[in-house]
Amino acid sequence: MKAVLPVFVVIAAIVVLWYGAAVWMNAAWVRDQAARAGETPGLAQIVPQTLNQERPVLPTPHQVAAELWKGVAGQAVTSKRSLVYHGWITLSATLLGFVIGTGAGILLAIGIVHNRAMDLSVMPWAIASQTIPILAIAPMIIVVLNSVGVTGIVPKAIISAYLSFFPVVVGMVKGLRAPDAMQLDLLRTYGASQRQTFAKLRMPASVPYLFASLKVGVAAALVGAIVGELPTGAVAGLGARLLSGSYYGQTVQIWAALFAAALLAASLVALIGLAERLTLRRMGMGR
Repeated sequence: MKAVLPVFVVIAAIVVLWYGAAVWMNAAWVRDQAARAGETPGLAQIVPQTLNQERPVLPTPHQVAAELWKGVAGQAVTSKRSLVYHGWITLSATLLGFVIGTGAGILLAIGIVHNRAMDLSVMPWAIASQTIPILAIAPMIIVVLNSVGVTGIVPKAIISAYLSFFPVVVGMVKGLRAPDAMQLDLLRTYGASQRQTFAKLRMPASVPYLFASLKVGVAAALVGAIVGELPTGAVAGLGARLLSGSYYGQTVQIWAALFAAALLAASLVALIGLAERLTLRRMGMGR
C-alpha cells in the first residue's frame, strides 16, 4: 500500500491540474457565447460548460476516458471507428519494423565490435542518421517506395525500423564490450576461439543491455509507424485517427488516439520487460 500511494497521489495531482487547465482554456468559448447573448457569466456558470464541450480546446479526463472506452469496447473490432482496429494496423507495422530494426541493429553491433574498420566508418554514420528529423525523411521514404510499387505496411515498417535500430546498435555495442580485459584474457588462456568468446562471454554479457535498448526501440518503432501514416493520407491506423481528428476539429478523438498509442507502447514495453525477467532468471542473473 505504501508503494502504491505515491503513484495515486501523482495521478490525482495530474488529474486536478488537467481539469483546471481545461476550465481555463475552454472558458474563452463560454465567455464568447455569453457576450453574444449580452450576458456576463460567473464562475458557477463557466465551469460546468467548460467540462463537456463538443469540441473543446483541451478535453477533460472524463471526455477522453469516455471516447477511449467507446473506441475500444463500444465498437466491433472490425469497425472503422474502433481503436482496436486502428491500433492493430499500427501495431502490425510497428512489430515488423521493430523486428527489422532489431535484427539490423544486432548484426551491425556485432560487426562494429569485431571489425575496427566498421567501428570507425559505420558507427559515425549510424549516429549521424539520427540527426535527420523523421518528419522530413518519412515522406521521402514513402514517395520513393510508392514509385517502385511498394505500398501498404512495408513503408511504415521501414520508418519504424529506421527509428528502432539505433538504440539497439548502441545498447548491443555497449553490451558486447562489457566484458573486461581480464575475462577476455582468461578465455584466450583456455584457447577459446573468437566465436567461442562471442558465444560464451560477449553475448551473455550483452543481454541486459539488449533488453534495455529493446524497450527504447519498440517505443521508437511505434512512433515511426504513426509518423509513417501521417503523410500518406492513411485511412487506417492510429495516425489516421489523429489526422481525421485534426481535419474535423475533433480534439477528443485526437486525445483518445494519443492515449491509445501510449497504452499500446506501455504494453509493448511491459512485454519486453517480462521477457527480460524470464530470460535473466533463466541465465541466473535475475532476482
